[in-house]
Amino acid sequence: MKLFGLFLKTHLAGACVFAAFAGIFAMVFSLYDLNAEAVAYAALLCAVVGAVVLTVRFVFFRKRYLRRERLLDEIGMLAAPLDEPVTPEEKQYNELIAMLREKCAQAQLKYRNDRTDMLDYFTTWVHQIKIPISVMQITLDSGDSDEHTRLAAELMRINQYVEMVLCYFRLDETAADLVAHSVDIDSVIRKCVRKYAPVFIRKRLRFEYEGTNLNAVTDEKWLGFIIEQLLSNSIKYTEQGSVSVSVNAMSIAVSDTGIGIAAQDVPRIFERGYTGLNGRADNKSTGLGLYLVKKAGKKIGAQITVQSAVGKGTTVTVTLPEKIG
Repeated sequence: MKLFGLFLKTHLAGACVFAAFAGIFAMVFSLYDLNAEAVAYAALLCAVVGAVVLTVRFVFFRKRYLRRERLLDEIGMLAAPLDEPVTPEEKQYNELIAMLREKCAQAQLKYRNDRTDMLDYFTTWVHQIKIPISVMQITLDSGDSDEHTRLAAELMRINQYVEMVLCYFRLDETAADLVAHSVDIDSVIRKCVRKYAPVFIRKRLRFEYEGTNLNAVTDEKWLGFIIEQLLSNSIKYTEQGSVSVSVNAMSIAVSDTGIGIAAQDVPRIFERGYTGLNGRADNKSTGLGLYLVKKAGKKIGAQITVQSAVGKGTTVTVTLPEKIG
């Protein structure tokens, strides 16, 4: 009914002209004292013909209107061919849309090229910067003083932030950067733990993990990135006590006995740049770690959930899907 009302509104001017003409004919017929029945019969025939014409036009109007609605609702259909124009105005609109499509395609191509160039640059930069970082790491590992240990821990944080830069850009790429295969979850977890072992030792934190026989079809690199980020957060916000990793069915949980997360912060901790009360107090949080964890989880189809209590600790659970895609 709403669409029919819109159709009548569109043809309101034509209807007014038709009514004016009918009035003129009726007035002329009355001046010549013509038979009223003949006038009524002629008017009825005109009304029937007009109704048929309007019905046919409404059918075509409805069909074209609904098609345009689908074009508006589904962005993927913007590349679909448009209806053949019926009026000169529609032809002009079609030409305008074609020009806009071409401009949009050019802008998208430029964006993809610029993004590819930027990703290539940062990839090269990351590999280059890792060379001096590795040299410094070897140098620091040769010493056993407290200062050497502290510097090694800070250098590892630098290395982590460097890797986050590359991951930040790669997370928006298509499935080309996703390699799904059967992954030994135990080896992924142990590799991540070995990376942070010096920090556990320096902070005198107890680490608990019983091992697992779980194999899952996922992307090993992105799963490892998620676990590393969760371990890093647990270490950062735990001054004493323990950090643990447990595996149950298809879920991997990273728990700590740290300062916890305030209830009002929990719904927003995965937002980009959001640091919450802990981040503002620590002055070291970038607000990117958990944001990247969420995006990486989405990339591999994993669900990320958080349970936390202030002063008692935090548990972040990564639930892997049965398969990716």
